[in-house]
Amino acid sequence: MNAQSASRKKQLLGEFVREARARVTPQMAGLPVGQRRRTPGLRREEVALLCDISVTWYTWIEQGRDVAVSNQVWSRLADVLHLNKAERAYLFDMADGIDPDHTKSQLGSLPLNLQACVDSIKGPAYILDKYWNILYFNDMMDALFGRWLARQPQANLLRFIFQSDVSTQIVVNWEERAKRSVSEFRADIGASIDETDIALMIEDLTQASEVFKHWWERQTVLAREGGLREFNHPQLGYQEFEQITFRLATHLDYKLVMLLPLTMSA
Repeated sequence: MNAQSASRKKQLLGEFVREARARVTPQMAGLPVGQRRRTPGLRREEVALLCDISVTWYTWIEQGRDVAVSNQVWSRLADVLHLNKAERAYLFDMADGIDPDHTKSQLGSLPLNLQACVDSIKGPAYILDKYWNILYFNDMMDALFGRWLARQPQANLLRFIFQSDVSTQIVVNWEERAKRSVSEFRADIGASIDETDIALMIEDLTQASEVFKHWWERQTVLAREGGLREFNHPQLGYQEFEQITFRLATHLDYKLVMLLPLTMSA
């Protein structure tokens, strides 16, 4: 994004916040009504107080200035402005942030209809969260991974790649796939790298796998991409798939990953 586009995005964000403020009454915010107000909604001073930031800082947000605002402040602002789910997602998208409350609310809450969707896919498929935990998988995926997934209390794709003997046996060109997976993982967790759970996971993988340690220390970052995926399965034989990944609109930290047999995708 160039400087002009970034500046315009901040201006639009400021306008959105200002309009949202105008819709919030003192009663909604738990404030006394007090004297008659000249304009609808909350005052800037009131929003700043409720968000525990300075009035100047909040004013700069509405003015679209280039200020650094933490995810926690954006989260408090979304709460104070009574944003609905779509508005809250828009706020964080325009702010280039990650909603910490959204992440917490989604963990362990995979809808049944989403599970049914994964089961209906005519190829190996699974749901991946930002920690690369495999939250749900269909039977074809479990079969492809030699039933390794079903044996895990919490299956994790990185642990499969770097801490399972199965992966080195069945993944064609394992070294290249392992290298790329580390770079893609770094891209996924960039904004959350200071989280305790992620730090512990990285430490564990670094100690358990010299390959992971080597590529993690290279600091490479790559976007997740699809394309050809090849497996040499001891029972199923050579398997070719086209990998397609979608980010879920209703669960922004989740990805639906499908491995479509090439005979189907042709």
